[in-house]
Amino acid sequence: QVQLVESGGGLVQAGGSLRLSCAASGRTFSTNAMGWFRQAPEKERECVASISWIGTNTYVADSVKGRFAISRDNALSTLYLQMNSLKPEDTAVYFCAVTYDSETYVYSYATKESEYRYWGQGTQVTVSS
Repeated sequence: QVQLVESGGGLVQAGGSLRLSCAASGRTFSTNAMGWFRQAPEKERECVASISWIGTNTYVADSVKGRFAISRDNALSTLYLQMNSLKPEDTAVYFCAVTYDSETYVYSYATKESEYRYWGQGTQVTVSS
């Protein structure tokens, strides 16, 4: 059974930093992109960042560009999201996700929810002003 467990969320003041981690278990992933999504109250879930399996191709949403960075360690089956210069509008539940198996994702990231097969339970990030 595949499990994605996020950690690292919490309460931080504006301008602060957090590092989210997502540990994947239950199977080996070798042709899968991974991504971070977030959902704020009364808003739709959006893709914040995504990374190809090989790790060389990444996507970061315009709203967080220059502040957030995504990375992965395939040996540890772990995905990371470094979040700096946090703003109150970054407050949301952050979800980790893994795509369906496809050679496409070895070198490509994925930004659509429909591309993702596995999802974590989410971790709350709250940024106070």
